Amino acid sequence: MKKVYVITGGGSGMGLATIKELGKDCKVIISGRTATKLQSAVDELTKEGYDVEAFSCDVSKRDSVVELANYAKAKGPVVGLIHAAGVSPHMGNAETIVRINALGTYYVDEEFVKIMEKGSMIVNVSSMSAYMLPNMLLPIKKYSLIFKDEEKFLKKMVKGARIFGSKMESNLGYPISKNFVCWLTKRLANAYYEKGIRIISVSPGNYETPMGTLESDQGAQFLVNNAIKRFGDPAEIAVLFAQLMDPRLGYLTGTDIVMDGGCIGNLSVYSSKERKNFTM
Repeated sequence: MKKVYVITGGGSGMGLATIKELGKDCKVIISGRTATKLQSAVDELTKEGYDVEAFSCDVSKRDSVVELANYAKAKGPVVGLIHAAGVSPHMGNAETIVRINALGTYYVDEEFVKIMEKGSMIVNVSSMSAYMLPNMLLPIKKYSLIFKDEEKFLKKMVKGARIFGSKMESNLGYPISKNFVCWLTKRLANAYYEKGIRIISVSPGNYETPMGTLESDQGAQFLVNNAIKRFGDPAEIAVLFAQLMDPRLGYLTGTDIVMDGGCIGNLSVYSSKERKNFTM
């Protein structure tokens, strides 16, 4: 029986590129809120010889995630999960962003760890925006509410996103939700490894993807801070995602990998005055 990999939000961009890196000897299930929207990707990949299926899943609803996990388990041993489903600041208000990006990540991780094989790997896709806000604007002390009271957690995250008013809530809600993804990944590492499963997060920068296109104007503003002054190619990060599935990386867990062309690194070591001398 083939090994099974699941990629949430895998119908385009990074997800499609990753399937090609994983190869033709495995089965890949891609999920999105509407399976019919994923069918063109399935048709394309199937013609090329890949074993791919689409499955409807709304990650903001735990019951929907349970259905996806059970479906994947029925197809074979689930050894890898890349949770890439998410929304950007242009795709909803703070509550929508937190429900999908933060609560959704928690639901996906918690339900898949129940059905995955020992030696498996979970990769949560975060964002370089997780590093963009100062700690004083991040409700980090409220993150652990996720384990006690999900609705209270949601209210605290939305409240934090509205600190400067409703006009800014999406622009703050997004980095808060992605910072939470990095925090959650580190928090879950101990418990998950007791079950033989590793978990890390990856924080991409600006990539040439459908979501990246929505944020292209803002993304272009950050390119001046990059060491590599261009948007990333989805095929580049797909190589990372696929390699992270390798069990030979058995000592890698509970951390975040930033793949952003050097943007966050430059922001952390150069002063704003020094960055003015950067050229495109």
